[in-house]
Amino acid sequence: MTSTANDIRLGADIGGTFTDIAVDVRGTIFSTKILTNYAAPEQAILDGIEIVMRDAGISLADLDIVIHGTTLATNALIERRGAKTALVTTEGFRDVIEMRTENRFEQYDLNLKLPAPLIPREHRYTVKGRIGAQGQELQPLDEAALNEIAENIAAGGFGAVAIGFIHSYMDPSHERRARDILARKLDIPISISAEVSPQMREFERFNTVCANAYVQPQMADYLVRLQVRLKEMGANCPVFMIHSGGGLISLETASEFPVRLVESGPAGGAIFAADVARRFDLESVVSYDMGGTTAKICLIEDYSPRTARTFEVARTYRFCKGSGMPISIPVIEMIEIGAGGGSIAWVDAMGRIQTGPESAGSEPGPACYGRGGTRPAITDADLVLGKLDPDNFAGGAIRLDTQASEQAITRDVGTRLSLNFVSAAFGICEVVDENMANAARVHAVENGKNISDNVMIAFGGAAPLHAARLCEKLGVEQCLVPQGAGVGSAIGFLKAPFSYEALASKLMRLSQFDACEVNALLDGLKATAESFVRAGTDGAITREITAFMRYAGQGWEIPVPLPDRAFKPGDVVRLKDAFRDNYARFFGRAIDGLDGLEIEVVTWSVKAQDVRSAPAKHEITIGTRTVEASQMRGVFDPATGTVQISGIIERAELSPGDRISGPAVIVERETSTVVTTLFDAVLQSDGSILLVRKGVKA
Repeated sequence: MTSTANDIRLGADIGGTFTDIAVDVRGTIFSTKILTNYAAPEQAILDGIEIVMRDAGISLADLDIVIHGTTLATNALIERRGAKTALVTTEGFRDVIEMRTENRFEQYDLNLKLPAPLIPREHRYTVKGRIGAQGQELQPLDEAALNEIAENIAAGGFGAVAIGFIHSYMDPSHERRARDILARKLDIPISISAEVSPQMREFERFNTVCANAYVQPQMADYLVRLQVRLKEMGANCPVFMIHSGGGLISLETASEFPVRLVESGPAGGAIFAADVARRFDLESVVSYDMGGTTAKICLIEDYSPRTARTFEVARTYRFCKGSGMPISIPVIEMIEIGAGGGSIAWVDAMGRIQTGPESAGSEPGPACYGRGGTRPAITDADLVLGKLDPDNFAGGAIRLDTQASEQAITRDVGTRLSLNFVSAAFGICEVVDENMANAARVHAVENGKNISDNVMIAFGGAAPLHAARLCEKLGVEQCLVPQGAGVGSAIGFLKAPFSYEALASKLMRLSQFDACEVNALLDGLKATAESFVRAGTDGAITREITAFMRYAGQGWEIPVPLPDRAFKPGDVVRLKDAFRDNYARFFGRAIDGLDGLEIEVVTWSVKAQDVRSAPAKHEITIGTRTVEASQMRGVFDPATGTVQISGIIERAELSPGDRISGPAVIVERETSTVVTTLFDAVLQSDGSILLVRKGVKA
């Protein structure tokens, strides 16, 4: 199929609390939010589709493409709800996923807590056979032992198998042969690390293939159910998934490599923010995505989100790298904390207010939902502080119970700290806002950036409620709340390209650079990446070539963009110069003057994606027409510490150039934008709301 600008495209994003649906009917967006159905996640999608189809005046038969992202794979890993999985690995490497890298992320913590391995020791099987670091066979594979292992797995009631052999990224023949032998006796999914994550470092690679196998049966079953239900309702269009790197892949690829879906929802949000940045010609942006369960911060430079080759799931320590479960796949780089509208507020043993990471989700939900939840959540605090209209939440679909919020906050927080419910609610919001501010600062510093130099783009159902206060804490002077911000990730799905990144580790020192070998490797990666993209489009494709390089002896690499052409022996000088330039950009200076200091390439990457037209450009305006609100409501203002009479304005009633002086609340169907006393709001020509600090000029 070929994707065009005239397609009727539908995006569906399953979150921890809400499922967001957005349909683009030739440039007009229709959207809705539905509470996520944990027992049957596809049902919320189908219910939401019926609503937007009715609003848009079209039928499912009119859809040209459905694009889906989900947190189901992430939740299965965090909550340990995957299949009973067996790991088959090289003899002597049975405990790699338990020993990890032996890194102590908290050096002096005597009670260091790490995530338990996905696969317990008794479910790990070893087999003789060894590939060397240069790809040579050092010991033949013990096929007789594999047949015996297959019988044990068949008798053990396993639902999936992961195969991870040492150095299989150099030569996958042993893993492929093992899969063939096991498949003769097993009728369950089998994942091999050479296909899931063909990269160096066995702990990350083994853990990634284990995660893929662990969630594969559940995800494959879900994707089949979704496709069948859509067809039964009359949708004959193809369904694609958004992967963690921000591109689209087929359902078949998603079923085979479900670990690539682990950050699919947040990736859509980053794509959404990047599109807004491009629209307003903003080169330095920090995206802020706060939904019902988590908040995500992502740096966007030159209209593209930062990317990485690994990330962590289920950290046991909130901001500590190394405390989670590493997944080695291409991913949009962001920091994520358990701070969403449904995050539970509580008081710790030291009398401090804490929020999250536990979330009330959609079942039972915050106390104000009236669905059985009794513990206070951030949404309860926002309601008590006047940020939310109890009669117009989610477009009036959910009536909020203010009294239930007051009682929950008083019982679990106020009474313990001798605070009234308003002060306790303010404390809850201040804690969550400070946690997000700290996360943003940490993320920026780790990338050598100053967070206050960025324009913020806020989206997700809860982000516009907290964005102005977050800007106050971070020193950010401007924040854009795009049209459709409440369902930003789902809209981001509609703007995502068909793309795929293929990687392969092949250690090569530049003193031994072999142009023919590199060209052959890159040709294979190009063919792999393009084959996945061609499953969705036959249009023009662009490619990005990246080498991950380091000084020999260093522990990690930096990405170095390379030209998309065949390499020649003389290119080794250009590779050295490109590495030194990028190294200086990352760390301030290159390391020169040391005799014999080698430079080496560790991993090669090819990213292919289809060509998309650029969005229409818009100029930021600070507005000249001041608009007065016709409705008023008391809203707690953090800058003054008091309830301020604030204007309540419908977003749909504003015209481009209208300026609203804070304090005010701009309301719409899927979210509300709180304008604090230190900020004004200006409607932009594309429908976005610009929060601008008072006194700041354009």
